[in-house]
This record gives sequence, C-alpha cells and structure tokens, in this order.
Amino acid sequence: MIVSKLPNVGTTIFTTMSQLAAQTGALNLSQGFPDFDGPQALREAVGRHVMAGHNQYAPMTGLPALREQVAAKISRSYGRSVDMDSEVTITPGATEAIFCAVQALVRPGDEVIVFDPCYDSYEPSVELAGGRCVHVPLALPDFAIDWQRLQDAISPRTRLIILNSPHNPSGARISSAELAQLAALIREREIYLISDEVYEHLVFDGVQHASVLAHEELYQRAFVVSSFGKTYHVTGWKTGYVVAPPALSAELRKVHQFVTFCGITPLQWALADYMSAHPEHVAELPAFYQTKRDLFCDLLKGSRFQFKRTPGTYFQLADYSAIRDDLNDVEMSLWLTREHGVATIPVSVFYQSPPKDLRLVRFCFAKREDTLRQAADKLCRV
Repeated sequence: MIVSKLPNVGTTIFTTMSQLAAQTGALNLSQGFPDFDGPQALREAVGRHVMAGHNQYAPMTGLPALREQVAAKISRSYGRSVDMDSEVTITPGATEAIFCAVQALVRPGDEVIVFDPCYDSYEPSVELAGGRCVHVPLALPDFAIDWQRLQDAISPRTRLIILNSPHNPSGARISSAELAQLAALIREREIYLISDEVYEHLVFDGVQHASVLAHEELYQRAFVVSSFGKTYHVTGWKTGYVVAPPALSAELRKVHQFVTFCGITPLQWALADYMSAHPEHVAELPAFYQTKRDLFCDLLKGSRFQFKRTPGTYFQLADYSAIRDDLNDVEMSLWLTREHGVATIPVSVFYQSPPKDLRLVRFCFAKREDTLRQAADKLCRV
C-alpha cells in the first residue's frame, strides 16, 4: 500500500465549490478568478508570439524582456532597484514560487510560522520539505497580527515566516509600521521570510501597499512572490514571479529548474509587451476593483449579511449569523449554493483550528457587473 506523504490533504474546497456551482447552475463567487477576460491587447499578443515562433523553452530564470519589465515595475512601485538577472525569477504561477522557496529553505525538523487563516498551499509545501507549520491565529475581527502570540511561537527551530498581504481570505493589509515591528522581532535570529504579495495591486481607499520590497532590512532575508494572473486578469495563465536577493534567488533556482524548469514562452513574451506598452494598468487596478467592491457591498446593504468593506484583494467576507446561526460555515456555503444559487467559500477551511463561533463566508467580486447584481439579488432574498 502507498503511504501518503500528505495524508491529510484531499480535494481543495475551491475545486469542490466550483464543481458544485457548475452542477447546480449557481453563480460562482467562490473560487478566486474573474469571469471576464484580460486586456485585449495582452491576449492578442499571445497569438502574435505563437505565430512568430516563440514556442520553445524560455530561459530557466524567465524571459529577459519580462524580467526587465518586472524590475522596472518594482522600481516605480516601491523605489527598489533589483537586478533582473540575479534577483528576478519567472515561475509557472505564484504557488510554484512559494513551493520552490520553501523547498530551498526548509530542512527536516524546521518550523515555519504561518498566520491563520492562511492559503492552503503553504502547509503541504512545508510538510513535503520535512518541516512543521506553527499556526498563529490572526486577531479578530480585523485579522491583525497578534504580536505576543507571534513572539511566543518563535523557537530555536523557527526557520521561516510566511506573510500574506493583502491577505487571503480577509483582505487585511500589513502596514509599514508592522513590517518594522517584524524586522525588530527577528533581527538577531536566522529567520527567513516568504512574502506572498499576489494581491499587491488590489488595495483600496487610497492606501499604499506596504511591500517587503520597500523594506531594506526584511528584503535581505525574503522571497517576495507575486502573480501576473491576478494583476492582469489571466489566472489561467499560471504565471508569476519571485524576487529575492542574489544568494536566495540562486537557491530557489536550484529547485525551480527541477520542478518545471521554465514558464510558458509565448505568455512571457505577451506579458513583456503589454507591461512595456501599458505601465498605467497597474496604477489603474485599485480603482478598477474598488468600483466592483463598492458595487457589491452597496447591493448587499439590503441583505441580512453583516460586513465591513474589504481593504484589499478581490474577496469580501460576510457574517451570516443573523441568517442561519445554526449552520457552520461549510454547511452554510453548501446551503447557499444549493438553495440560493450563489457559491461561496467557508473561512474555516483556512484554519488549522477555526474558532467555534466563526460564521464567515468569502465572496469573490472579480466578476462582471451583471454577475454581481444577480448574485446580490439572490443574497438579499436569503
């Protein structure tokens, strides 16, 4: 018999809810992907590069033209000058980047601190490296770091801390002051960081994203991960990147070259072209998604859901206690999908040990206006 290396891992809740939405004909506000296409010029560029013969392996570290554009964007956004050759690596998705970073750093017996609720790929990556996750719950209701609990969780075995800001599923953001606090906490320790910043440009209400890339001290011990799929509305392209100091990038690349070796060539060419021609896309993204957030939230005012507008990502949490307090959030998500035609994600699945009274579900508002209006109409009838 096969002894599983991941005995506690099954089909993800994202797959489960999307399949249920398809089976029932429900509007899918569960899995985090847009129901609209990326920019036309970007899509047209793919076909152009396929027909131009750009169909063989890209360099292992990524297409030079795309790495150059990433470096330029980082300079504009965060004021950091990074070397496109030694610090920028293009990967087939941010999840692969996180996996490779974990494998590069974590040794058997090492501990990795993650903040609950957290994205579901972190722990399997750590376990496959022989490490162990130490779960530190974020403080409710604002999903803020509990600094005393974090300090208590740090041990001589702590090798890595995984940050996620803007945060999935809550949308919470880490501030520059909090990054400074983290730097002070780990300054005398050999602890590294993975900063999952795939929603870096989905920040609202005029607030600037506090990136580890803009923090000199933390960057020297960090892998900063981002996603072209999230930024350019093309999640199915599964293309991301990781930025790290040269010594850390070298270790990540040792793993990356034997996991996938390289990303998809014509997609990289298309992204490089579009980023060069349309640098304004990134600057316009916060307003684009804030409009969708505000529309969805305004429409939900007539419902019995309780919520505060999310500060980042394209996810909106809602408390359903006033509707069905007798159901846990998994049961509620199934009930909403089957009985009311709107698929959502239960927040408890992002926890190792969820609070017993948690009554939160996550809606994705990266949808067309008519989809959001239809979904809100159904939710207001619940």
